[in-house]
Amino acid sequence: MNDKPFAESCAQNREPIIAVLREVFADRRRVLEIGSGTGQHAVYFAPDLPHVVWQTADVTPHHAGIRQWLEEAALPNVLPPLALDVNDASWHGDRYDAVFSANTLHIMSWPEVEKFFVGVGAVLEAGGVLAVYGPFNYDGAFTSESNARFDAWLKARDPASGVRDYEAVDALARAQGLTLQRDIAMPANNRTLVWRRM
Repeated sequence: MNDKPFAESCAQNREPIIAVLREVFADRRRVLEIGSGTGQHAVYFAPDLPHVVWQTADVTPHHAGIRQWLEEAALPNVLPPLALDVNDASWHGDRYDAVFSANTLHIMSWPEVEKFFVGVGAVLEAGGVLAVYGPFNYDGAFTSESNARFDAWLKARDPASGVRDYEAVDALARAQGLTLQRDIAMPANNRTLVWRRM
């Protein structure tokens, strides 16, 4: 056995996520994954989306693990990770027709979430699609007791993190010219939000 990093959450959520991406990325060509983490999602989703070039990206400390997954999978349509820190605007120069991110917004501070959307606004082409997976609150309330416990755990670890309010996140998206297309219920009280730049 090798020592690739492994996230149990990726193994659990990959099937419902790819079911959504098959539909919303059906006509996409170049996808930026913000926060590739271990690299598991990239190597699982890319074979199901052979028409897409999947660009992995994360903060540099995660790159070694992502490369392990990519090298083992040897997929023709997945690119090695870009260094992407939302606090550094150097990634704003590229262009993509889709952006995907899973389980990132609740890890970031709110100023970083704001910078995430500014960056997406910079890289997403006209007609581009943004798909974000994770837990969200609605009308300022948790959608489940498990999400409330998760939020408390996040805040105990980092007070700047936490489950985000859908309305606040959607306002950031709208400020970048993105319009919500789908709000899809996912297992374990998560959602996939899909916006399109009109």
